[in-house]
Amino acid sequence: MPEDPQSPFHAPIITPRSGASHTQLTVLALVLAYCFYRYVQKQMQYRSETAFGDAHGCLPMKAKIPFKWPLSLDLVKQTWDANTDQRLLAFYQQFFDNLGPNLEQKLLGGIGYVTIDPENIETLLSTKFQDFGLGSRRPAFMPFLGEGILTQDGSAAERSRDLLRRQFVRAQYQNLEGFSEHVDNLLACMSSSSSGAVDLQPLFFRFTLDTTTAFMFGQSIGSLKSDVLESFGSSFNEASLISSMRVRLSDFYWAYTPSRYSRACAVIKRYTDDYVNLALSEVKGHGADATSNRYVFIKELYEELHDPALVRDQLVNVLMAGRDSTACLMSWAFHLLLRHPQVLERVRREITSVVGDEQNLTRAHVRKLPYLKCVLDETLRLFPSAPINIRTSLRTTSFPRGGGPDGSSPVLIRKGMGIGYSIYHMHRRRDLYGEDAAIFRPERWEGSKLAHIGWGYLPFNGGPRTCLGKDFAAMEATYGIVRILQTFPNMRLPPGLQLEEVGMEKQALTLTVSIANGCKVQLY
Repeated sequence: MPEDPQSPFHAPIITPRSGASHTQLTVLALVLAYCFYRYVQKQMQYRSETAFGDAHGCLPMKAKIPFKWPLSLDLVKQTWDANTDQRLLAFYQQFFDNLGPNLEQKLLGGIGYVTIDPENIETLLSTKFQDFGLGSRRPAFMPFLGEGILTQDGSAAERSRDLLRRQFVRAQYQNLEGFSEHVDNLLACMSSSSSGAVDLQPLFFRFTLDTTTAFMFGQSIGSLKSDVLESFGSSFNEASLISSMRVRLSDFYWAYTPSRYSRACAVIKRYTDDYVNLALSEVKGHGADATSNRYVFIKELYEELHDPALVRDQLVNVLMAGRDSTACLMSWAFHLLLRHPQVLERVRREITSVVGDEQNLTRAHVRKLPYLKCVLDETLRLFPSAPINIRTSLRTTSFPRGGGPDGSSPVLIRKGMGIGYSIYHMHRRRDLYGEDAAIFRPERWEGSKLAHIGWGYLPFNGGPRTCLGKDFAAMEATYGIVRILQTFPNMRLPPGLQLEEVGMEKQALTLTVSIANGCKVQLY
């Protein structure tokens, strides 16, 4: 009987025929050994983390964002479509409404958690602050913001915070005269419209760009009086938008780096470098004492950092936070006031009784405008300065809530896990703010009605990363709103403007949330 040539017992024996083949086999063996080592290491880490969870009473999170396609690609598509339609935050509202405040999200093979639970957010931002870092946010923003407080973790962030805190504490003891010139320029731009119809939002972004650069650079960039907005301001908008999109790609941030992003970042750095160099040359030429009042921000940063590039990066970080957050606050405030005429009328009456026709607003005036403060608090509740944010766990840890059938047990947070938290959606929880939580009602802030809210209200974030410029923002917004309402007593919505429910309007989402269609008003 002939032998079967296909029999495995008669398979040819392959032997290395050269040194190259032997080297290839050696490399293959090393790769396989490394992969096996990494597998064993991960298994040991997984068991160690599971034991940590058991010891701390952690239970699995039952509430999960649903998906049907492999790797949650259907959820990716739905998220993309909602973002394209500029209703991403409204899209995610359904999950919190239907599933609860703590959700597990599987995306592209990874597992993370999303929370709007005050206890978990307190843990994330304060109680276990050292257990979490910025993760991919740092490299995603680095081309734009560089080495500054918004991209730093650990001791570097603490140093930056201590350094910048002194500047803002100093500002809290100053009067409000520094806003006057820029508000006058803002009012002049508004008055230049022959039809009386204007979009306030782009004007507010230019206004806050001027006030913030005046505070930091020692002189305003003057965007309300020149075409500098076409270079610096527009580049700032471009860099901010693209950076926010890079953050949403998480570890794949590098996949979206268009050439216009690099150009925009270069323009921002060039402009800021010019201001830093001008300030330092002025100090060197005329002495620190002669220029201390004008360039104090840059001078003190340089005395600590000894590097103009690091000074520049810190300035861009503060400018990013200061310009966008206050411009959005003022835009949303007018958006809401003009859609609630009874609230607007009460604000007008309060301003008339306290300020009258006085244009030089003081902190004493501001303290006597409690209802306007309620309006701003309610605006920040519905549209907080930092609506959503992310963190990455630096070590194995836990949240106090989210696990078990009812979501009230601790939940294990494995090292490297991504955590999203949404102040925007937390501020809309009916169990915290009542059945009318989605409605604009400033009266809810009167008296001590919400004194219990604690970590349920975080308009400027919380813990060690609480916004340093919140007093500056509140004073700037109050000053601007009072002067605008004094100057344009007949301001109203343009005729024929389509109205939408609060939270259902189109929104432009970067680090902040702005009105996608602008804040259009009729001045007279």
